[in-house]
Amino acid sequence: MTHTFKPALVIVTPVYEDVEASSQLFQELHKTFGSDVYVVAVDDGSVRQPVDIASLQTAGLDGVIIKLKRNVGHQRAIAIGINYVADKLPDAERVVVMDSDGEDLPESIKQLILALEAPEVDVVVAQRKSRVETLRFRAFYVAYKWMFQLLTGRTISFGNFMALKPAAVQRLSAMQELWIHVAGCTLTSKLRLATCPLDRGSRYAGQSKMNFVGLALHGFKGLMVFAEDVLVRVGIACALVAILSVLASVAAVALKLFGVATPGWFSVALGILLLVFLQTGALTLMTLMLTGVVRGGLVANVAYRDFVDTITHAHPSVTL
Repeated sequence: MTHTFKPALVIVTPVYEDVEASSQLFQELHKTFGSDVYVVAVDDGSVRQPVDIASLQTAGLDGVIIKLKRNVGHQRAIAIGINYVADKLPDAERVVVMDSDGEDLPESIKQLILALEAPEVDVVVAQRKSRVETLRFRAFYVAYKWMFQLLTGRTISFGNFMALKPAAVQRLSAMQELWIHVAGCTLTSKLRLATCPLDRGSRYAGQSKMNFVGLALHGFKGLMVFAEDVLVRVGIACALVAILSVLASVAAVALKLFGVATPGWFSVALGILLLVFLQTGALTLMTLMLTGVVRGGLVANVAYRDFVDTITHAHPSVTL
């Protein structure tokens, strides 16, 4: 950085083939905060509708458009934006991560920032009070939250809309899990979280590009952040099933010795129980081995600059 630049509020938002919605977001941000906001918009490899710096300038906002060399996905685009802020804007007082389609309302940012003022809070996450979604989405979301809690021992009830203090930005930028799942990384970061109930807005324009398969993949990526916990829990469950199969086999042998078993029943039951024991025993060993790999494996640091094609500033005089 050629000079000290300390924006009061930085907005990190990913944009993919959504110029109309993102342009309206920039307008709404200016209406809400005036010129006191600095926007870091990450264009996730858009081809048909790339974001132009004129969108920021027309809205009267300062900021940058980070155009990526290729489409890396919603979560990685956010990770690149957060890494950029940690690298180029370390003195930013508050950083807000939000989507650019209008479902994260600019007027709700004030509530997030207000909750962030508490000294014992590092990150404030938005918890949805109301959702306008299909029945299939709601059913999947309830099932996913139940499965997530069962496999990880944690509850997840928030997405990407969050406000962070500078120390939280630096911490998240140093975590490889951020490139997989932003909310999951925030949970595992050990940062002090507070929730802020907020309503969900409607899209400014266009249709969501997230289909059901993409949504399911996004959910399973959240589990990947806690791969070690998931493997241990699966291993324990397999071990319990293996122990139960051994106990059931002993009971079957006892029934046979006492002449209680009907003809043919003992061999079938013992064969099934033996198969269950062998399969669950093998799964237990595999999960233990994978847990060791996850625990001992080191994920290489990802340099956000490797994905960046161009960085365009709304005001060239502000060089970062």
